[in-house]
Amino acid sequence: MRILLYNPDNGVTRNFMPHLWMFLLKALTPPGHEVQLIDGNAQPMDEASIARYVREQNIDLVGIGAMTRMIAKAYRMADAIRAVGVPVVMGGPHVTEEADEALGRSGGPRHADAVALGEADETWPKIVADAATGKLKDVYSPVDDFGQERKPSLKEYPVIPWDKIDLDQFNLVPKRVKRTLQRIGDGWGTFRIIPMESGRGCPYGCEFCTVTGFFGDSIRFRSNESVVNELLLLKARAKSESGQIAVFFIDDNFAINIKRTKSLLRDIIAAKAQVHWVAQISANLLRDEELVDLIAASGGKWVFIGMESIDPANLADVNKGFNKPGEYAAVLQRLAQRNVYAITSFIFGMDNDTPGVAERTLKEIRTWPPGLPIFGLLTPLPATPLYKRLEVAGRLTRPKHWQEFIPFEMAHTPLKMTIAEAHAEVKYGWASSYSPEAMAHAVVSLKDKPLGYRINIFIARMCFRGIYFPQMGPLAWLKLIYQNRRTISTLVREGYRTWRHHPTSSTGTPACAA
Repeated sequence: MRILLYNPDNGVTRNFMPHLWMFLLKALTPPGHEVQLIDGNAQPMDEASIARYVREQNIDLVGIGAMTRMIAKAYRMADAIRAVGVPVVMGGPHVTEEADEALGRSGGPRHADAVALGEADETWPKIVADAATGKLKDVYSPVDDFGQERKPSLKEYPVIPWDKIDLDQFNLVPKRVKRTLQRIGDGWGTFRIIPMESGRGCPYGCEFCTVTGFFGDSIRFRSNESVVNELLLLKARAKSESGQIAVFFIDDNFAINIKRTKSLLRDIIAAKAQVHWVAQISANLLRDEELVDLIAASGGKWVFIGMESIDPANLADVNKGFNKPGEYAAVLQRLAQRNVYAITSFIFGMDNDTPGVAERTLKEIRTWPPGLPIFGLLTPLPATPLYKRLEVAGRLTRPKHWQEFIPFEMAHTPLKMTIAEAHAEVKYGWASSYSPEAMAHAVVSLKDKPLGYRINIFIARMCFRGIYFPQMGPLAWLKLIYQNRRTISTLVREGYRTWRHHPTSSTGTPACAA
C-alpha cells in the first residue's frame, strides 16, 4: 500500500517543528509499504488540495494525528479524503477521548473509518495489516490478554532513519537566502528542529493537562544508548549538509527522574553527541545545580518551564502546588549563569485571577533574566479533571469549543473576571513583552553576554511574537523589521565589527530552537 501520514495545522498558528508521531509510525510500518509524510505546518493544504494529492499519488490509506486545537481542521481534511474513497485512520489525545465523535456515534457526521486509541506503537502494524486486506475495524486499542490497557515499553525503541528521511519540508532557512547563509561560519544552508523523546508519562496530574490521562502516570524511558545514537545520527546529517540542527525533547517532563536524566546527559557528553537542544522541565527540578551544569554541557540551550502563575493559590487549585513562585527568580538566574535561556509559560483566567494579573506577572518577569515569556488562557480540554469540574459547575460557555477552533478564546467563565477581561490580560501580556521597546531592553540587558547570545534572544523573540501576532507573509515581516530597526542596526554594526576582527566566527546557537 501507499500510506500518507498527515498532521494538520489549526489554520491559524503554525509550529516551528514537525511532530514525532509521523516519523515513529513510519519506522514502525511493516516492510512492503511506502509511507509519505506531510505536516500541514510546513506544507499548508486545504481540503481540495489534499483530496487531489491522495488521488494523484494513488494513496491507499491515510493516518491523521491531531491534538484538540487541530481537530476541527483534521476532521475537515479527513472528510475530503474519505469523499474520494480513501480510508482514514485517526489517532492522538483528542480522538482517544472523543472516539465516538470521530466515528459519528455522538450525533454528528463520521470523520474516520477507524480510530487508534492511546499510544499506537503496537496497534499501528495491525491497522496497516487490516487495511491491506480491506478489514479495518472501527477501534484499535492497546490492551493485554486480559483486556487491560497496556503501555508500550520504550526499551526496544525503533530506529528512526534520520539520515535517509526527506526533511526538505522542515528546513526553516528561506530558499532565497540559503546559498548566502551556507557561507557563514558553520553553514546555515539548512536549519531544522527535530522532535525526539527520551521518555513518556508524568506523575504530576495537573488538572488542566491531558498528558497523565494519555501517557499514564508511570514513567517509561528509552535506553541512554538509543538516545545517544539518535543524536549522533542527527549530528552527522547536519554536518554532511553543512547545516544546523536542534533537537526538541518532547518528553512532558524531561528531568522527572533526575538521577536518570543526569546519567543520560553524562552519556551524551561522553559520546560527543551534543547538539543544541530544548526540553520541558518543571521549575522544582531545576533546583539541582549539577543537573543544570549537565544541561549546559550537553548542549541544552532552551528550557521550557510551565510556571503557569505567580499566585500560589492558583497553582494549588490546578494541582500544581509543587511550583513555588518564590523560587522562580533563582531558577532562571541559575540557567542564565550557564547561558541557557528560559521559555516561561503563564496561564491567565485561573480562578484566583483578577484584572491586572498580566501587569502583576510582568512586574515579576522584568526582574528576571531576559527569556521568552508566553501567555495563554486556561482551557478545559476533553476528559481532563478541569473539564469535568467546570462542566459540573455549569461554567462551560462552549462545551465543544474544539469544533470551532478560535485561538486565545476562553471556553468557560472565570470566577473573578469576565471573559473579555481575561482576553485583554493575555493581549496585554504579549504586547508588553514583545514590543520593540521590550525587545531592545532584552538585548541591552545582555550587554555583558557574547554577541551571538544577544542575536539569539532577539531573533527568538521575533519568532515567538508570531505566536500571538501571526507573521504569515513578507509584508508582516518587513513591518516587524522596520519597527525593530534600531536594535537590528545595533546588532548588525557590532556583528560587522566582530566579523572584521574574526571573519570565521559564528553565532553558533540556533535562534528559533523552540
